[in-house]
Amino acid sequence: MVDDVVVVGAGPTGLLLAAELRLAGVPVTVVERAAGRSPHSKALTLHPRTLEVLALRGIAGRFTAEGVPLPVGHYGGLPTRLDFSALDTRFPYTLVLPQLRTEQLLERRLEELGGEVRWGHRVLAVRQDADGAEVEVAGPDGTDVLRAAWVVGCDGAGSTVRSSAGIDFPGTPTTTTGFLGDVLLDAPPPAGAPSYDNARGGILIVELADGYHRIVGSTQESSAVPTAQPLTLEELRTAVRAVAGTDFGMRAPRWLSRFGNAARQAARYRAGRVLLAGDAAHMHMPFGGQGLNVGVQDAFNLGWKLASVCHGRAPAALLDTYHAERHPVGTALLENTRAQTAIGAAHTPDAQALRDVLSGILADHPDVNRRLAGQVSALDVAYPAPDGGPLAGDRAPDVGLDGECGPSLYPLLADGRFVLLGLTADGPGADLVAAAAGLAGGADRVRTVAARPVTAHPGWDGLATVLVRPDGHIAWARRAVDGAVRLPGAA
Repeated sequence: MVDDVVVVGAGPTGLLLAAELRLAGVPVTVVERAAGRSPHSKALTLHPRTLEVLALRGIAGRFTAEGVPLPVGHYGGLPTRLDFSALDTRFPYTLVLPQLRTEQLLERRLEELGGEVRWGHRVLAVRQDADGAEVEVAGPDGTDVLRAAWVVGCDGAGSTVRSSAGIDFPGTPTTTTGFLGDVLLDAPPPAGAPSYDNARGGILIVELADGYHRIVGSTQESSAVPTAQPLTLEELRTAVRAVAGTDFGMRAPRWLSRFGNAARQAARYRAGRVLLAGDAAHMHMPFGGQGLNVGVQDAFNLGWKLASVCHGRAPAALLDTYHAERHPVGTALLENTRAQTAIGAAHTPDAQALRDVLSGILADHPDVNRRLAGQVSALDVAYPAPDGGPLAGDRAPDVGLDGECGPSLYPLLADGRFVLLGLTADGPGADLVAAAAGLAGGADRVRTVAARPVTAHPGWDGLATVLVRPDGHIAWARRAVDGAVRLPGAA
């Protein structure tokens, strides 16, 4: 075999997955059909949970040093914004950072770990058998066949990997479209990602770091235009004037595009030796800026599991938990983006009335605002773990710790191992240490830490032992030393 894993696609999802595999010492090949990185950034934001994921590997600072934090998000473009500052996280904000820069930083991470991207390599087909898979690739030097134990399709909504594996991609077609343009504005609006909304349509304006502004939205007229029809500067100017009353002096467009509300999800995230992540697994209207973020979080869930299987520390059945945990997240993603499309992409008096009512509810009821903020930010994602005790399956917050380990939890996970926290003077018992080692695939895959939490978090009072997975979710927790429980499908 050439490598243990072939990752198809060098977007944020594929890059993070490959970096996670390299962190664990797994040989990986990344192939990308494009000849080089696109200068256009479809996504602009990193959400709180994505920043936590990066912090769990000690690299969040690379991103926060360059991005612009905004303490708000939005739901369907409603005038009342989601208050991310009220969330229980070290990153209570949306980080504005173009996808291009996110990809460059993730590629640097991959290179530091000994990986690289093979640009200009287009996958023609994927074939698998009981022992592995073959990836037929057309590259600059002709056609080649890569042999690997596993193939992961991170190759977008039109995934060749998905179709080669025979995985269905059911859903709904495009029925309404939106537009986006990166332009210079001679008379820009106030900073802070302002939105404009009336019966003609809605737009959102985001200032980019290089002086350009991203304008995204839709109008009654534009929503019926097919995505394949080119967007012109004059059309964008007319749409913005209709909604905002001015075109803000827009000029010098560097990217004009359309997008649609087609929503589809792969029926399976695993078919034998083929797995899917990111847009290859789910596509949707880009309301809330969730696509890139959910894809990165897919990769973070899959990476440690696939590494464990490649190293023989866990059976292949562990990979079934990837589908079991992430497929419901994708389903919820499609549900909330469809809801946001219904709110934000319809421009009728009835729709405007609904927007006004919902915006008032978000303003008057902080608990509702916080619930939707948790949904969009992905901080509310928890995985089923019925036998794991209190908090099992939840994401672990960056608990402040008092002990020789350092001041907080997240740095302890930087090397991608499990962390067993003993939060009492006695520390975890030998049986729990052994159980943690069994789950992780060896004692060397668990960092055992004796410490006491010094920051309050819901549900952590009285806990004696907590086992945190490499992806920052709680495998199990105990208020007393009463044994441990295996994750579904784990050894």
